[in-house]
Amino acid sequence: MSASTTWTIPAVRSALEARKVSARELATEFHARIGKRNPELNAFLALSPDRAYAQADKIDAAIAKGERLPALAGVPVAVKDVISTKGVRTTCGSRILEYYTPPYDATAVERLEQAGAVILGKTNCDEFAMGSSNENSAYGPVRNPVALDRVPGGSSGGSAAAVAAGLAVVALGTDTGGSIRQPGACCGIPAMMPTYGRVSRYGLIAFASSLDRIGPFATTSADAAAVMSVIAGRDPNDSTSAAVPVGDYAAELAKPLQGIRIGVPEDYFGEGLDGEVKEKVQAGIALLERLGCRRIPLQMPHTDYAIATYYIIATAEASSNLARYDGVRYGLRVPGATLIDMYRQTRERGFGAEVKRRIVLGTYALSAGYYDAYYLRAQKVRSLIARDFADAFQKVDAIITPTAPTPAFRLGEKTADPLQMYLADIYTVTGSLAGVPGISVPCGKTKAGLPIGMQIFGRHFDEGRILHLAHAFEKEGGFSL
Repeated sequence: MSASTTWTIPAVRSALEARKVSARELATEFHARIGKRNPELNAFLALSPDRAYAQADKIDAAIAKGERLPALAGVPVAVKDVISTKGVRTTCGSRILEYYTPPYDATAVERLEQAGAVILGKTNCDEFAMGSSNENSAYGPVRNPVALDRVPGGSSGGSAAAVAAGLAVVALGTDTGGSIRQPGACCGIPAMMPTYGRVSRYGLIAFASSLDRIGPFATTSADAAAVMSVIAGRDPNDSTSAAVPVGDYAAELAKPLQGIRIGVPEDYFGEGLDGEVKEKVQAGIALLERLGCRRIPLQMPHTDYAIATYYIIATAEASSNLARYDGVRYGLRVPGATLIDMYRQTRERGFGAEVKRRIVLGTYALSAGYYDAYYLRAQKVRSLIARDFADAFQKVDAIITPTAPTPAFRLGEKTADPLQMYLADIYTVTGSLAGVPGISVPCGKTKAGLPIGMQIFGRHFDEGRILHLAHAFEKEGGFSL
C-alpha cells in the first residue's frame, strides 16, 4: 500500500482480510509516517513500537489461522498522554510526571486492545489537559497539520493533529470543556465527546473529575462510531460510569433523517462569532434541513454565564486533584531545606504557568469566605445551564451550534491573554457542564483554507443520534461545504 493511503477502520479490515497488507506492515508504515512528520508537528511524545508489533503479530497469527477478527483488528491508534498506558511513559504534558510510567492500562486502552487495536504511542497535550491551543505542554507546542503556523486546538491537540496528518487512523482524547471538540474543529476532523459516564475514566489522570471524559478522533463519523462501540459501557472500576446499555451505533448510522428536530440556539450566533464560521455553520444547518430535518429556533438564556461557571468549577476541582503532586509519593521531587520548602520547590519547577494559574484560582474559589460566593454559586448556575439543555430537549432531538468562535488562531497569538484563550471554549463548555454528548464535524473551510467545525449536541446517552446526524451530513458532502 502507498504511504499516501488514507486509512479508515473498514479499509484496514478489508486489506487485512484480503491479505494485501499485514498488521505488522501497517504498524511499520505508521511508525515511518510518524518518523517523517512528527519532528515538525510534535504530535507524539512517546512511541510504543514493541507493544504495537506484539499486538500486530497477534492479529497476523489470527488471520493465518482463519479466525474471525475483532472490531478494530490492526487499526493503528494514538492515545492522549493523560490516559494511563502500562509500561509506556505518561507525562500529562508536564515536567512533574516526566518519568512516570503507569503500572496499569486505562479501561479505554484495555478495551481498544481487546478489540484488536494497535497502540502506536502517546500524543502531546496541554499540561494536565489545561488549555485551548496545545501551547501549554512542557514539551513544546503541537503544530496544526493544515497550517503549521496555527494551533491545533487544545488540550488534545496532539491526538487531533495525529489523525488529521494521517499518523494514526483514530485517536483517543479527553474533553473537560472542549478539549476534543475544539481541536477536531481546528484540524478539520470529526471529534466526539460522549455523555459523562458513558466511557470509563479509570486510568484517566484527573483534571476536573465532574467534567472529564474520554472520546475519539477519526477521519469519518463511522470510524468514530466504531471506536465508541468499543470503549463505551459500564466499568466496575469507575463508580461514575453509567449502567446504561450501549446501542448499536453502526446500525443507527443508516437510518433516515426525516423529521428529526434540530434546535438552533440564537445565543450561540451572536457577538464574537467569526463571520466565515457563522456562514458555514448556517450552510450546514441548511443542508440538514434539505436532508429532512426540521429546524426549531431555541433560547438558552444561561449560555452567557458558562465560561465563568466552568472556570470556577474546573479550577476548583483541579486544585483538589493536583494536590497529590507534592514530591512525596511519585513524580518529580526537588529536595528542599524543609518539608514545606520541598513542596514549594517541587511544584514551582514541576508545574507550568497555566497549571499554577488554575490551581491558584481554584484554591481561592474553595477557600473559607469565598466558597459560597464563587464555588457554590457556580454549581447553582451549572444547574441552570443543565436545565436549559433539558428544556431544549423537550422540543428538539439535537442542538446545532458552531464548535469554536474562530478558526485555528496563530501560535503565540493568545498566550499573553488568558481570558481570550478561555473564550475559545465558549460554545463547548455548556455541553460539558450539562453532561450531554457532543460531536464536532467539519463544515467547510475559510477563504484562507482553515477548517471550520459544526457542533451537534444530543440528549444524555443519545450518542447514536448525533453520530447518525454527523454521518448523514458527511455523506451529503457537509464536511466540504
